Amino acid sequence: MTAVPRTSRTAVLICDQCGSEETTPEMTRDNDVVWPLIASHGWTGSPFATGAHRCPRCSITVARPADTVRDAPAPAHGASYDIREHDDAVVITPLTDVDAGLAEVLRDGLMAAAGRYAHVVVDLRAVHFIDSSGLGLLVRARQEARSHGGTVSLAAPSRFVLTVLHTMRLDVAFPHFPDQETALRHIRTAGAQAP
Repeated sequence: MTAVPRTSRTAVLICDQCGSEETTPEMTRDNDVVWPLIASHGWTGSPFATGAHRCPRCSITVARPADTVRDAPAPAHGASYDIREHDDAVVITPLTDVDAGLAEVLRDGLMAAAGRYAHVVVDLRAVHFIDSSGLGLLVRARQEARSHGGTVSLAAPSRFVLTVLHTMRLDVAFPHFPDQETALRHIRTAGAQAP
């Protein structure tokens, strides 16, 4: 564990790269989800207490391990997300965590897809973290899709993304599936059963 509660009001952050420690003057309400705590101190890493964390000095020099991308496809659209058409659906795959920076880049493509296609699948297999900007973008895309009778589904959301959706009471608003193929199969099956 690299984000350890010390008292009810403090925590110790331990860098997995250099071993340095920082005692924080505050603690989160949830000892498992520590991303607000680590982000507020400039640290990077897992949103969970048991994941790897890096101090601000090591965050700059350490590249993200390749295995954390969880087999994301090579981008067909750009460096930050991939977009592919599948019959009556489009799949948009962010290639990194969905924070304010990526949400800005992703906004035009996702909103256009939500207005044009009956079904949008956001494949989150490369996303471990989503912030309020990313969550807001998903909600706006869902509203746009619904205004045209469409849907927005999520494929392969991480445990953290599911936790955020549940905490914000949005888990029922976004159908989610274990992978892209299952999401597309569900769309095809639902379309075949429609009158």
